[in-house]
Amino acid sequence: MRQTISKFLHSIRCAVFGDPPPTVAVVRLYGVISPGKRFRASLNLASVAPQLERAFSMPGLAAVALQINSPGGSPVQSALITKRIRDLAREKHVPVLTFAEDVAASGGYMLALAGDEIFANESSIIGSIGVVSSGFGFTEAIRKLGIERRLYTAGESKAMLDAFSEEKAEDVERLKAIQGDIHEHFKSLVRERRGKRLKGLRTHIFSGDVFTGTDAVKQGLIDSIGDMRSVLRDRFGKKVRTRLVGEKKPRFGALLGLRRGMEESPSGGVADLPGGILSAIEERLFWDRFGL
Repeated sequence: MRQTISKFLHSIRCAVFGDPPPTVAVVRLYGVISPGKRFRASLNLASVAPQLERAFSMPGLAAVALQINSPGGSPVQSALITKRIRDLAREKHVPVLTFAEDVAASGGYMLALAGDEIFANESSIIGSIGVVSSGFGFTEAIRKLGIERRLYTAGESKAMLDAFSEEKAEDVERLKAIQGDIHEHFKSLVRERRGKRLKGLRTHIFSGDVFTGTDAVKQGLIDSIGDMRSVLRDRFGKKVRTRLVGEKKPRFGALLGLRRGMEESPSGGVADLPGGILSAIEERLFWDRFGL
């Protein structure tokens, strides 16, 4: 109902004052992609869907611009967000332009693929089309501490790659097979979205390597070097209006990486303070992979 009224008022303004300047809705997709509220600025479908709905429902919309700054994360959430953007773009018949900032890598690059065109800075980090899993092995540590590991399962693969058990070759092979399937899904999406614009060797593009914005243009992973303001003014004229959707200023606790632990504590205090600190460290490691 609210959208219908907004569109009606827009049509009245156009009739009285003439056509307004073109409007571009801007959606910022910043942070590590993960389910729930694992990190300070977790990106997932639940957190961004309301912003996307508002962006694509603006009256007089010329385009939606995505500002992306993400080192990746969950492949499932990355795919869900990308699909939602493409679904809305088709339903509303609105073009989508993507602008990569510091990094659009791994799942962050998957988000960039939601755009009909992708732009970046010369020094942006682009790509990382691959899959990575990591963990730790504590078998020697618990042995030295005299700790006995007790693990009971129903199903021989239920405790695959348990950090406190000896690593098994067959478990590693199974993990690699799973990674291979996910990698194939990623590559298929890149081929679908970029098509004939891909110029580099597929073995190099899909190796998990990263590229600067300049090299990414040569590989066909992005379309051009450019910043949002310049591209939009060139595309829609100097009077183009941008409307940022869903910006929220972080609180002081969030800046310290402690907000998640404090909010999810049953008492509302600092019971999960160590968990918040560990999440902040893990989040930092995602960015450190790309020197950021």
